[in-house]
Amino acid sequence: MMKLVQKIAVGYIRKKFSLLSAISPRKTAEQAFKLFSTPQRRTRGPLPAIFTEAEKLHFDFEGYHIAGYRWNKDTGRRVLIIHGFESSVINFDQYVQSLLQKGHEVLAFDAPAHGRSSGKQVNAVVFSNFIRHIHEHYGPVHSFMAHSFGGLCLCIALAEMKPDNNRRIVLIAPATETATAIRHFFHFIRLKNDKARKEFDNIITRVGGQPVTWFSIGRTLDQIPNPVLWFHDENDQITPLSDALKIKERNLPNIRFVITKGLGHSRIYRDEGVRKEVVGFL
Repeated sequence: MMKLVQKIAVGYIRKKFSLLSAISPRKTAEQAFKLFSTPQRRTRGPLPAIFTEAEKLHFDFEGYHIAGYRWNKDTGRRVLIIHGFESSVINFDQYVQSLLQKGHEVLAFDAPAHGRSSGKQVNAVVFSNFIRHIHEHYGPVHSFMAHSFGGLCLCIALAEMKPDNNRRIVLIAPATETATAIRHFFHFIRLKNDKARKEFDNIITRVGGQPVTWFSIGRTLDQIPNPVLWFHDENDQITPLSDALKIKERNLPNIRFVITKGLGHSRIYRDEGVRKEVVGFL
């Protein structure tokens, strides 16, 4: 039944954009951007046991009320866990446990419009500013690990932060290029109107203050000299390996790539081998 409901919803969305694009490319782009920025799923399940033991943190940020967690305050190396789009930090409970066993301080927050934080929409500017806010008010953070969209926003944030040679960074299936994400989104909603796509890009420039190409991990790497451990799977259907391979071809000395097979976009961070390597690196 759920799959049928989802199929009907997708069909409705595609029909809506098809009709609207014939009338107004600008309004089509506005509605598309709203959908692009709106998580369709929200993880609000029961807290894993390790989260019930955490110090609960709350703060207001750009109109959002943020919910977060802290363990081992002021002891050891400070690590920030950053989830991806339509996810939550509660999905990373095994990482929290492993990092605590190493004696690290651990920070984990639900991003705006995710998990137990408030809001309905989020974009890369808000998400990256949110990461910088955590670093400034709960840091300094020494080690970062981020998945998917969180990886892109982390790199945007790091490129704007004061350099620190002590940082270590883990990227797991990061959203490497926003242009690719938009192309896949337009393909999913079956919107082929070139004028609407141009208006969509104009909205990003207006909202984000930068063109689409600016929202790229590749652009940020000259400002991130720290050691980076990058995991990506051959079968990732959300953030394609092809974008990551373009970075790999640059042979940047501070980045080590681990290419997995058969783990896809989400199972990759749940894999025990990946987790052990991440925790050892951080």
